[in-house]
Amino acid sequence: MKISPLEVASRYVYPSLRRRLVGGILREKGLKQTEIASLLHITQSAVSRYLRMNRGGALIDVSSFPDVDSLIKGGTADWILNERPSEYAIQKRLMEIAVYMLGKGYVCSFHSKIDPELDPKRCRVCLELFGSSE
Repeated sequence: MKISPLEVASRYVYPSLRRRLVGGILREKGLKQTEIASLLHITQSAVSRYLRMNRGGALIDVSSFPDVDSLIKGGTADWILNERPSEYAIQKRLMEIAVYMLGKGYVCSFHSKIDPELDPKRCRVCLELFGSSE
């Protein structure tokens, strides 16, 4: 494994979560780019790139995981709108969701595409490190 799971989370999963939050949820609530930028503590330019899929890309379609999409839609978006948390609180929440995705094995097939040495059928690193003990 040349690319660690945490690097995948940081470089690919986190931006995909942020893109889903920006484009799929906050934008649907009728917020302007400048309002979204202010809420998320990012630039309007970054919001624009997320909306055009030039940032965070369509690498991982977060909406294809109903439980993750629910965490973003139901909890995180409403929490941001209602409580206007700090930049670091938002980052923490999104990284918790990214680690949850790793623990569920949702990122394995994507990870194997960017790291050809990884065999998702044999690798259990994320499941053992981040998966629940249930």
